[in-house]
Amino acid sequence: MITISLCIIVKNEEKILARCLDSIADLMDEIIVVDTGSADRTKEIAAHYTEHIYDFEWVDDFSAARNYAFSKASGEYIYSADADEVLDEDNRRRFRRLKETLLPEVEIVQMKYANQLQYNTIYNFDEEYRPKLFKRKRDFVWEAPIHETVRLEPVVYDSDIVINHLPEASHAKRDLMNFHRQCLKGYRLSKRLHNLYARELLIAGDEEDLALASDFFMASAADGKRDGEEIAEACCVAARAARRKGDVVTFFKYASKVIAEEANSEICCEMGHFYEDRGDHEEAAVWYYNAVYETRPALNLQTGGREGLEGLIRCYEKLGCEAQADIYRTELAGMISPS
Repeated sequence: MITISLCIIVKNEEKILARCLDSIADLMDEIIVVDTGSADRTKEIAAHYTEHIYDFEWVDDFSAARNYAFSKASGEYIYSADADEVLDEDNRRRFRRLKETLLPEVEIVQMKYANQLQYNTIYNFDEEYRPKLFKRKRDFVWEAPIHETVRLEPVVYDSDIVINHLPEASHAKRDLMNFHRQCLKGYRLSKRLHNLYARELLIAGDEEDLALASDFFMASAADGKRDGEEIAEACCVAARAARRKGDVVTFFKYASKVIAEEANSEICCEMGHFYEDRGDHEEAAVWYYNAVYETRPALNLQTGGREGLEGLIRCYEKLGCEAQADIYRTELAGMISPS
């Protein structure tokens, strides 16, 4: 049986920390809690579960905090958790079975993260795999009988464990402000982070978030070192920010850049909203139709589904075409009904 160190970083989690630890503490051989500046009873609650509690000065860097937590672990494997996660009894049994049977060559275990859409952050799927269990010390292995080489890719196992994600509220505002601060510092976002920033803005960003991000994404759209996908993402964000601000010239500048290359559902929905806001429901319907049936989403799947269909329904209601609106109501109902 493997040994596991739980590593968790916390700040002001007094309402939910015990719920998390109660669901998993007995499956762990060691619990490492790293506090990044709590002003409530978080550390007092953590002390009921472990003596391994460390303070870490917050530096706007989740990776730095997690690396510090990992450095304190001594188990063969490290389970990385957040305070808003819970394992129910079925998944506790699955976790225990995994602990008893995991093969030593497995270096990363992925688990399904559930309830992601409830709090409307960066997710397009309610349940998807995330790496959660990591081998603390990696074994390097030579492969191939000729032209031998060291295996560089980790051995990953997709488990059947489902983690319930139950936050008290959305973390979108916190995450988007952190993105903004990193950009102000001059940190160059990787392709992955560029995508996540754009996606979270389009799914959960409010007027303030879009205004703060606008300059960064306009600059990104003109950055010759960004690839086509990144430029399209940047243009989608810049177009939405301009539309919300009422800047028509800037809106069409960035919307047309996407349409000229390869239109996506996001920009078609933006065009739909633009014309709908001006009372041109016939033109708006054309763009909402393109969002759902003629293009594909790049960041937010809902633009090619629910958002586009809801736009079509509103437009045809305004145009007095109830029969056409009913067609899209039926399609929308089939899309959101439980399978």
